Amino acid sequence: MSDITIKGAQIWDGVSEARYPGTVKISGNKITAIHTGEDAPADTSGEVIDGTGHTLMPGMVEGHCHPSFTGINDPWELGQLSPEDHMLQTAGNLRLLLSHGFTSIFEAASAKPLLGVVARDAINSGLLDGPRMRAASPEVTTTAGLGDERKRHIYQESFGLIADGALEMRRTARECVRDGVDNLKINISGDEFVSFAKAEVTPLEDDELAAFVSVAKTYGKTVAAHARSSESVKMAVRHGVDCIYHCDFADEEALDMLEEAKDRVILGPAFGLVHNATKEGDAAIAEELNLYRKFEATCAVYHEVRKRGLRVAVGGDYGFAITPMGQNARDIEHFVRYFGYSPVEALRCATTVGAELMQMEDQIGQVKEGYLADLLLVKGDVTQDVSLVQHQDNLSMIMKDGVMFKDPRTGINAGGLIRAAE
Repeated sequence: MSDITIKGAQIWDGVSEARYPGTVKISGNKITAIHTGEDAPADTSGEVIDGTGHTLMPGMVEGHCHPSFTGINDPWELGQLSPEDHMLQTAGNLRLLLSHGFTSIFEAASAKPLLGVVARDAINSGLLDGPRMRAASPEVTTTAGLGDERKRHIYQESFGLIADGALEMRRTARECVRDGVDNLKINISGDEFVSFAKAEVTPLEDDELAAFVSVAKTYGKTVAAHARSSESVKMAVRHGVDCIYHCDFADEEALDMLEEAKDRVILGPAFGLVHNATKEGDAAIAEELNLYRKFEATCAVYHEVRKRGLRVAVGGDYGFAITPMGQNARDIEHFVRYFGYSPVEALRCATTVGAELMQMEDQIGQVKEGYLADLLLVKGDVTQDVSLVQHQDNLSMIMKDGVMFKDPRTGINAGGLIRAAE
């Protein structure tokens, strides 16, 4: 295949405050040349794509992704799926994510052991269409913690792996390492839908978290944590957790600790679930679960987080019935509307910050020479209206690793049909 040249578009490179005109050349899976200015360079050999009327931007990164969450109402429903059916549904979600412009995902937890690992490897081998991904363990939790759906009279699986005490935490973490995960996930706090462990309860104990993180660091794995209570946020910072989700009820001390650790910690509000439950769900249920209070608390925390310059990734617990997979890009607009981010600040959360979370900040997240060709052509000016990326019809081109998943000349999702020459 020949090289691919994209001309006529306005480039938003993932870093700059504004778009600028330019021409981008892709060879193989890399961006090999960027010519700025209205006039295309004389050498536009190979296939040429006219991006007039579009923004050329980096592919997006979903930073709190659950591809194996399959539109459930209640967590225990995940335990009812056979591994075979669950894997097929996960594969469908991964293709859907790519079709919505997410060229990379950081898996926040797998609903069963190995689902994420198998999906990652299948994508890397070309067996499945999907974003590049960092694969996660299930959510490791304690008895009576978030993810423990067992009852005295019945054994019931959910999305949690249950471990109690430091010894079991070490064993469970090592088993997940043996599975081949990139990320280890642990639930430090509870959540509002857990009757015995609400969001401001912290079931995990200090020695349990210390043991879990110690194993992760020994094997070079990234640790992500569910942490809604203020104490859970402080525990996560003290023990060196890399990615801290939610932080809804972080107090001033917790925020100070996060700020002190901002060069090593990335946050993720996972706000989509709270938003949809309060704005689009059953008001009586939202009231019963104190979700309006959580909504306000999250907004207040992330206004402060933005002011303090902490890194925040998008991704909103999509994969429940109330947060259907495919809505994921809504989070960018939520950052603008509810957290006070400018459109470009919010877009960076979905690109450059996401690249840092993926540990690929020197390869993805920017339109830059030498970077991987993960690129979107979006109709209109996304730096003024971030809602544009929510709609598939606005995504004229989706390119991952130099491969055209959606070709602007046909408007058809293909996957692996057009690749620039090596």
